[in-house]
Amino acid sequence: MNSIPAKNEFAFSGEIGGKIAENIWDSIKSGLILVDSEGKILLWNDWIAQHSGIPAESALNHFLGSLFPDGLAASFKNALRNVLHYKLPIILSNALHRSPLPLYPLPVAHRKQDRMQQSIIITPIVTSEKKRLCLIQVTDATLSIKRERVLKSYSERLSKAAITDALTGAYNRRFFDERFTAEFSRAQRQNIPLSLIMLDVDFFKDYNDRYGHPAGDKVLISVVKALKSQLHRPTDVVTRYGGEEFAIILPDSGSEGGRIVAEKLRVAVSGLNIPHGTSTVADHLTISIGIVSYQPDTSCNATCFLEAADAALYSAKHGGRNCVRHLVTPECGKPCQVDTPQADSPD
Repeated sequence: MNSIPAKNEFAFSGEIGGKIAENIWDSIKSGLILVDSEGKILLWNDWIAQHSGIPAESALNHFLGSLFPDGLAASFKNALRNVLHYKLPIILSNALHRSPLPLYPLPVAHRKQDRMQQSIIITPIVTSEKKRLCLIQVTDATLSIKRERVLKSYSERLSKAAITDALTGAYNRRFFDERFTAEFSRAQRQNIPLSLIMLDVDFFKDYNDRYGHPAGDKVLISVVKALKSQLHRPTDVVTRYGGEEFAIILPDSGSEGGRIVAEKLRVAVSGLNIPHGTSTVADHLTISIGIVSYQPDTSCNATCFLEAADAALYSAKHGGRNCVRHLVTPECGKPCQVDTPQADSPD
């Protein structure tokens, strides 16, 4: 029967050296387990004892698997066998192996709490007597995971802030430019329809002059909420194009569908019934909408398409306001012909 080496045989000699080694192992703020080729425990430091609830005197000279009623994770047992066989270190990262060992945060108590999240390094050790041993180093990964989550959340907030209008919560012009380029390219590449809505709050400068800029800011926030309430697909988003002008990209939406959405937007804003004493088209706040629809197999490019949407909005603003003006499949180099159907009549 093989004798079990004492702790001091691995690093120090003499009684004093053994005590120093023991103190060092127990003061380390991570777990240390040393097992022989059969899985019998030779070292069980204080950190492991605390987080497992098993004192060293109950662990030493016992097999590792026998100490835990729940057993060891299959990934951990396979890693241990491979280290002993191939004599190469293995890392069990927390990303793939969250809690291989039954270790718990302090106090261990009744172990009804979730297991501690761990990172584990298993290292082969060959002694002068050619004995094969394994050193298992266990680190509590809980804090680092929390830190990663906080950093990820902070990064996501920064990313969102970079593409979001601070006042209204709509996406900003930067987002629009990137999204529009991507969606127009996709429409051309896949031969699918695309609609673009451009809208403007009627007589907004006059509103600011009469009611003040703080009231104007509240109006823009209310308008965005009303617009969002009418968009039910995740791909349909409101963007603040500039000032009181907004743009909405409608992927996979043709002429008829885009026109229906545009009219719903106009009605929703009108339904807010926000008083507007200086408007010449209504006694409440209204919007003018221009919409352009791209159909496959046309010579229209992205610049032409955007200009056509602006032309449709111009027509709505100078053709009565509080209405929708629609343009179908603009051809580059040709004058825009704006459709003014009866259904687009104002309230």
